[in-house]
Amino acid sequence: MSFQKAFEIAEFLKSKGVKDLSISVVLGTGISKIMEHFTPKIEIPYSEISGFPVSTVKGHTGRIIFSHTGDKKVAFFCGRFHYYEGYSMEDVVLPVRVSKFLGAEVLVLTNAAGGLNPSFKPGDIMVITDHINLFPENPLRGKNDENIGPRFPSMINAYDPLLRKVFIDSASEDGINIKEGIYAGWQGPNLETKAEYRFLRIIGADAVGMSTVPEAIAGKHLNMKILGISIITNMGIGEITPHSHEDVIRVAEKSSELLGKILIKWIKKL
Repeated sequence: MSFQKAFEIAEFLKSKGVKDLSISVVLGTGISKIMEHFTPKIEIPYSEISGFPVSTVKGHTGRIIFSHTGDKKVAFFCGRFHYYEGYSMEDVVLPVRVSKFLGAEVLVLTNAAGGLNPSFKPGDIMVITDHINLFPENPLRGKNDENIGPRFPSMINAYDPLLRKVFIDSASEDGINIKEGIYAGWQGPNLETKAEYRFLRIIGADAVGMSTVPEAIAGKHLNMKILGISIITNMGIGEITPHSHEDVIRVAEKSSELLGKILIKWIKKL
């Protein structure tokens, strides 16, 4: 593992005024609409950051937005990097490491996911209680720097129970029912077969997607407190019919407006 690139990018962003972060938010597919609830102070396209990857997936706008919410300084990474795009795990988790070097202690990871729990429906918001890692690679592979994080970080309670409770409480104030569940992350980019959906449910997953798990591992390694959020965009149980990436974006965009309202309340309560 090399943290030099993350350190250099963090120094560049500091020179642009992005510093002293409280919270970092990584936005998943179609979830950028939550930004309608936040006032940008600084916007920096990924293309202007030397050494930073550029997301190639529709639904990821590719910019960092720095905002203030109450007394909290928040950075939104509007577009993530996926392993299936051909990026290394080091690039996939780069926003997490940059966030830590900018001061963030709290990490919010959002994604669009397929639902596996029969009590779920498209449009539901699920907070992640735990994950199942089905990726073929790990972001911590390689030489470790003990000054940054432990060689063998525990993933017990990787998703902080208190952050999750505050989020659920914030939603319930407006009568919004938040689901809870286990997220399975695997490589993609193909969507799952019916047999794979059944397999994932059997091993305990409530939702499945192609991100989040590597970033959660990297965040836990850095001793960050993590909130994971999935927007359920389609179902992998019952009468399963083919769906497209455009379908996923459409549902994610609709629910992300609601997610933005909850996040503002949640941030102010921290």
